[in-house]
This record gives sequence, structure tokens and C-alpha cells, in this order.
Amino acid sequence: MSPPHEPERPDPDELAFRKGRIHIAARQRHADAFAVGRVLLHLPEVLISTALIFTLSYVLDALIRVPWWLPLSCWGLSGALVFHRPSERAMARWFFGLRHPTPEEQRQLSPIWREVTARAGVNGDAYQLWVEESDDINAMAAAGHIVGVTSHSLRTLPSGQLGSVLAHELGHHTRGHAWASLLTYWYALPARLAWWLLRLLFSHADRLSTMAKAIVVALLCAIVLAAATATYGLVFLPLATPYLLAAVARRAELRADRHAAALGFAQQLMTVLRKEHDSQESERAAAAALGSPLQAPSLATRLLASHPDLHTRLYHLQATLDARR
Repeated sequence: MSPPHEPERPDPDELAFRKGRIHIAARQRHADAFAVGRVLLHLPEVLISTALIFTLSYVLDALIRVPWWLPLSCWGLSGALVFHRPSERAMARWFFGLRHPTPEEQRQLSPIWREVTARAGVNGDAYQLWVEESDDINAMAAAGHIVGVTSHSLRTLPSGQLGSVLAHELGHHTRGHAWASLLTYWYALPARLAWWLLRLLFSHADRLSTMAKAIVVALLCAIVLAAATATYGLVFLPLATPYLLAAVARRAELRADRHAAALGFAQQLMTVLRKEHDSQESERAAAAALGSPLQAPSLATRLLASHPDLHTRLYHLQATLDARR
């Protein structure tokens, strides 16, 4: 008597694509605590940038009679370009170094992206899929609708694992992480440029006369005092902002992992992270074999890291899996 035939178990690394109608959620996006936190942490830099643009606008008004409100308004409205599709396409190409998928890559990506967005109740057509030429397993979410994935990921990852990577990036979009990151970077840019110019000036301070140094120091003290008074001391927050922003970014990554897990991709995402961990271990072993072992990152490096370490991500994903059993 032949043994009973056991049905084949589906491969967890291959997606089972659903058919039929897709239900789109009424609310597809929101700003979670980490998106709001990023905006608030950049607020001092944004206020300084606004003051700088305001001052520059008045200088242009006085010199060449350009109405002061015109450049100020243009700069204030320029943030909307984050959600402007032609501007997004330009940013994807020239700022992020992405390209359009080839027809073969599009045929590979489209059904996977459709399945990921269907599980989330999101309109997948609202986003633009891009490819980055890279030998790493990685993906990115940027601006309002950009989703990029590396060519190596397309070549090597099965559909389930590729879907987990895309689900992670979708989580960044649906929770507001992507637009908050780019928008705050843009509005903080004048303040960062001013800080760069100040550092450049200080690097050449030895060439100034004693009187010129005294004038520069007095001018800087006046600017700092005025900025501290106008912002109620918040102007000093940027000294700690890089560390706070890195902490927020790490928590946002864990939240995006949780989003992928909620869509049923926890196991596949853990497999991808283990592959990355094995790759890092191979690099360490190769470096040790050559007599130049990789040094452990310093405390400052760890505090400024925008991504949690792989062990932390795997731990949280496993905890999510265990909680649902």
C-alpha cells in the first residue's frame, strides 16, 4: 500500500500572488511619531534658514528692487516639489542616481509590487519604481513617491524576499518617513550652508588681522545672541540634533520592519537580513585573513548610525513573529 500523498508546502521565499479585486484603504498615508519627531528636531535649523532667507530677501530688495516677499515666498513654496512628479523624476535621476527599470525588470517588479501594495491596501500606481546599479542588497524610499531597489536585489532575491524589501520601503512612505526626511533636509539647507561658510571662515582666521578677528568674533556673538533670543534657546539644539536624528532614524527603520511583518513578510525579511549578516561576516573573515581585521565602530559612530545593527532588527522581527503565534 503506497503512503498517502502529502501536499507540497509552498515555498516561503516565493510569493503567492492574489487574484481578483484589490481593496484600497481610505487612508493610505499618515505621519507617525518618528516623522513628526524628525520635523521637530529640524525646527531650529528651519527657523535659522527662514531668518537667513528673509535677510537675503531684504538685501535683494534694497539692492536691485526685487520685492522682498518674492524670494521668500518662492523658497517657502519650494518644498512642494517633493511631491511634484516631474521634480521627483529629476531627483531620482540626478540626486539619487536611479534609473528606470528595463522591460524585463519591470515585468519582474510589477507583480511583486502589486502584491505588496494589495496587502497594504495601497494604490501601487501612485508610486514610481526605480533601479539603482549596485552590488548590494538594498532598497530606498524617497520624496513623495520614489521606491528604488538595487539591481543586485533584482538578480538574486526570490520574489518573497524581494517583496519583503519593498514592503519595508512602502512602510517608510505610508508612515511619512520619506517625505519628512527630504523636506526637512531641504528647508534646513540654508542654515547648513551658512554653517559651512562659517567653518570655512574660521579655517582662514589666522590670515586676518587682530582687529578683523575681533570684528568677526563680535559679529558672530551678536548673531548667536539674536538667534538664541528669537528661538528661546532652541538655536543650540542643533549641537545634539545629529545624535537625536540618528536615534529617530533607527526607530523608524524598526517601524518599517514591523510594517513589512504586518504584511506577512517577517520571515522573508529575516532571511534577507541574515544574508547581509553573512556577507559582513565574510568581509571580516577576509580582512582578518589578510592581516588587517576590521575595527569595531566607535561609540560616536554607533550613535550616529541611521540604521540599527542587524542583530537588533532580527531580534525585533523574531519578537513580532513570536507575538503572533
